[in-house]
Formats: sequence, C-alpha cells, structure tokens
Amino acid sequence: MNPIPSNTPIPFAHQPITADILQRAMGALLGSAVGDALGAPFEFGPSGQYSAQFPQPVLGGLGEMIGGGSFGWAPGEFTDDTQMTLACAESLLAQGALDLDDLWARFVAWRQGATDVGIATSRALSASDRFEAARNDVAHPGRSASNGALMRTWAIALAYLGHSTEEVMNAAFTQASMTHFDPAAGWGAAIGTELCRRAILGGDMISNIDDVLSFVPNDQRVRFSEILSPDWTPGNENEPSNGSVWTCLAEAVWAVRHHNNYADVVTAAIDLGGDTDTVACVAGALAGATYGIQGIPSRWMTYINGSINTPDGRKTYDFLGLQNIARKLIGSKPAVLTQREEPKTPQQVDETFAVFATDLGGALLSDPSFATVSLCLTGGELAHHPVRREFYIRDNEGDANLDLLTLVRDAVDRMDALLAEGHQVLIHCHGGRSRTGLILKAWAMRQYDFDDQEAHEWVTARWPHYATWNETFLNFLKVEWNVNRRR
Repeated sequence: MNPIPSNTPIPFAHQPITADILQRAMGALLGSAVGDALGAPFEFGPSGQYSAQFPQPVLGGLGEMIGGGSFGWAPGEFTDDTQMTLACAESLLAQGALDLDDLWARFVAWRQGATDVGIATSRALSASDRFEAARNDVAHPGRSASNGALMRTWAIALAYLGHSTEEVMNAAFTQASMTHFDPAAGWGAAIGTELCRRAILGGDMISNIDDVLSFVPNDQRVRFSEILSPDWTPGNENEPSNGSVWTCLAEAVWAVRHHNNYADVVTAAIDLGGDTDTVACVAGALAGATYGIQGIPSRWMTYINGSINTPDGRKTYDFLGLQNIARKLIGSKPAVLTQREEPKTPQQVDETFAVFATDLGGALLSDPSFATVSLCLTGGELAHHPVRREFYIRDNEGDANLDLLTLVRDAVDRMDALLAEGHQVLIHCHGGRSRTGLILKAWAMRQYDFDDQEAHEWVTARWPHYATWNETFLNFLKVEWNVNRRR
C-alpha cells in the first residue's frame, strides 16, 4: 500500500445488524475509552502499579476511575487515544467515507486543544498539510512505528463493519498514513481493526489471528506472527517498549488471550506498565468487542467522559454520547430519551436495608445523597448524584441482551457494595416497572436466599408498580440466576 495515499475517499456502507452485534459494537468503542481512562493515571510507570493500588476491585464509591497521572486527567476522563478515535468517527460520519483532507483538518483542530499529543503525531500535525508531513518523515525518518495509529482506529472497525477484510484493512492502513508513515504502524492498525471487526460480528478473535495475518504482506507478516503467537509473553527484554506498535498490539492480544472477562483483560494490560493508557485502550477495544457493552463494569462506564476540539468548536462526550457515536457508525439510530412519566416518589422496599425504588422522573428529583442504580438512559441528568451506576439493558423479549447474567450480577454486587458503605440505594428504570423489578428480585434472591416465586411475592408486596410483561426476565430469574446468583 502507498504510504502517502491520494485523497480518493473510501466510502462505507452499512449492513443489517442484530442486537448482539449492536452491543458488541458499542462495547468496542466504550471498551477502548474505558481502558484508556482507567490506564491514564499509571502511564509511564512500572509494572504492577494498578494491582498495587487496587489489590481488590473497588465496587463502591467512585470505583477505580481516579484520574490524575502525568497530565492531571479528571476522574474517568479519556486521553488522546479516544480523542483521536472520536475525531476519526466524526469525520467518517460527516463524509460517509474516509476522507483524508477532512480527517487531517479534524486532527489539526484536535491537536490545538489537546492536553497530550504523541511525539510522532505532534511532529506530523505540525506540518502545513499531510503531504508535507509525509515528506518530512521520508527526509528525517523518526519514530513512526509507534502505537499512535493503532490506538485510534476503532471507528474504522465500526463504520466498515459489513465490508471485506481487504477493504477494512485498507481503510485502517490509510488512516494511519496521516501521521505514522512506517508501514508497520499501518499494518498494526489494520490487524487490530480487523480483529476487532470480526469479534463484533461474533467471531472468536484469537482463532481469527492467523487468517487476518494472511492478508499482511510477507515482509511484515513474519514480525506480527511472532508477537501474536500463543507462546509470546510480555517482559521480553529484546522487545521494544509498548510505545511501539508491535509490543502494544502483542500485549493487548496477550491480555485477551489469557483472561476471560473485560475487567481482567484491561487491568492485566494496565499492570504491564509503560504506555498503560494505550495498551489498555487497545485491549479494551478488543475485549469490548468480545464481551459487549454489558460485559464492561458499570462502575467504569458510568463515569467515562472527555472532550475534543473540532473545526466547529469543543465537543463533549459521556456514556450516552459514546453509545450514540457507536450506533451511528454502524448505521443504527441514536438512542432516544423517551418522554418521562409522572414522577414516582422513591419508596423504601426493604425493612432492613436502605433499598429504594422509583422511576426516572423520581430519580431526577431525588436527593443527591442517594446512590442511584440506573437501568435506563439518563441523558447525563443524574450527574448531580456523585455516586451512581448506569447500565445498558433492553426491556425486550428473546436475545435482546447479550449478557444478562453479567449485567445482573454487576447490578446486585454494586447494590451490596454501596449499601455496605452506608448509602441509600435507589433503583430505577424509565417507568420503574420491569427492569426495576428484575434487579430488586435478583437482589432479594441473593440476600434472603429466595427462589424466584418468593422474590416475586416480596417485590409485589413492596413496590406496586412492578410489571411482569417480560417473560425473558422471568425465565432468567427462575433458571440462570437461581443457579448462578452466588458465584
């Protein structure tokens, strides 16, 4: 591929999607941002920092989204990795294609307001245009085999979801050429993008590695085959740092290969030290595509935030904003905040524990001292509650939820942790009916060792708004949750 491509836009077209594809696509974008923000405080440090600071998961309070680090990030704030992903996403959505002139303008605008800009990226974007940037690199070759093109490529995986492997890898390689001119940087981005895309479509990422590598030229394939092999392990003194595209991608894939849930993948990546935000960003994208949005812990997703400079001004993103970017990239409609109902007064539903139920309207009017557990879209309007958790859950029959067990376990675990800290915990969904009842019943089944019928009677006696129209929820409680509630 030409390292200095012309500006012939590379258009993309959407394909029909299922609920599980949607949730894995959102998982990829949110997973990359969450990994980025979680790893930011530990950037440039030694290995083992994360587990030293957090030897056990912090299930209550604000979780582990502490912010800080070399650039003083706010809690939950994503860094340049996600900022550049979003600049690319906005360009793709505006143009309906990968348009390099538009992307260059957005990268330049982003750089003008960025807190942190990588060395290779800064050097390239200081040129008058992308052609001068490429010429400068040819004349004075630098460190453009770094990971800066890989870290920002996830919008390509979503926009080109229905395209062929060749088309996807070409688009990823081409976006790399804006700032990273070593072919290794482009092929690393191409490999990561295609692995992410295949995971979103339901493929096993690890078993797809060899096939994806078959699309890489021979002169690059040997190196990438070595670092992505099953016997590769981190910490080899002969490897370059994880600021390089090779070791960054290798560590991210290693983390996915050797762990079986999103949280363990990302924290293992951070514990490797060095360029922790970027390795966790890459690992988070791949793990998010594998496990979906419901596999990402709510204590991290809830607080994700950040902003970028655009040609039209500063733009801010939060949990809902990132969901909607992902939705638009794959051709789905943005999430809609439906009209609120008459607010229901929060009502305590347990005589021993401070567990309350309400609907969205009641939650918005509730005292900020409540720790809220939101089972519907809030539009960011509960940000005045410093301690809160937000979940993505669909109140539909069948396979509308990719991983209901992980989500329910997360919600019940968070309730217990928040109660243990002395919080009043307020559970709500939009109308305070089906989803609210699901979580209240699941909590009661664990807390009081109820079966599903006993939990049903417990909830209906205390929260008259509970509705049982979702047979999938009822069957889940009767079978899957009854078996797995204590694991």
